[in-house]
Amino acid sequence: MIRVLLADDQELMRAGFRMILSTEPDLEVVGEAANGAEAIELAALHRPDVILMDVQMPGTDGITATREITGRSPARVVILTTFDREDYLFEALRAGAAGFLLKNASPEDLINAIRVVARGDAMLSPELTRRVLDRFSVSPGTVQRPALLDLLTEREWDILRLLAAGSSNAEIARELYVGEATVKTHVSRVLSKLGLRDRVQAVVFAYESGVVTPGDR
Repeated sequence: MIRVLLADDQELMRAGFRMILSTEPDLEVVGEAANGAEAIELAALHRPDVILMDVQMPGTDGITATREITGRSPARVVILTTFDREDYLFEALRAGAAGFLLKNASPEDLINAIRVVARGDAMLSPELTRRVLDRFSVSPGTVQRPALLDLLTEREWDILRLLAAGSSNAEIARELYVGEATVKTHVSRVLSKLGLRDRVQAVVFAYESGVVTPGDR
């Protein structure tokens, strides 16, 4: 059972999310927050697996709440907003969000995002992924190579490059001729060595540090 916390200042919006999630046997809504401060409190109380977080809420906003929650707990945050603004996207990723969806996404996309982030992966819609790459990519030779990269083995370098290309664990396994369990182990080691929370942060790191550039495979 995936435990979900809803954080949105609009009661009707929370009711809609709750109705959608109630139809899924593996999803359970464990609490509702009307602002970021309540979300932080309820996250500590209920220990949800996934939090659906609005951005603009009275008092403590969703970005601030995400930063607080991800710094204290393993809860995974999916940012949901009606505002198609890049600054929200980038601030959410830096705050530790594992997913970002616009509120006009379909119920199927919402449910899929919850399941994806609950199992430890990250979720960005394709159009938002393109923006991440465009925003964080750098030209080769224009940035100093982070010392942390020296901690990676040759195989872990391969894993990082494939993560940055958007490959799933199954695709990486086929590419490197190894089992998916082995890929999961390598991904965990890459994230640990680089001090990253999830695959989204790995993609951002790879492009910011010049490990890969747009168009690389």
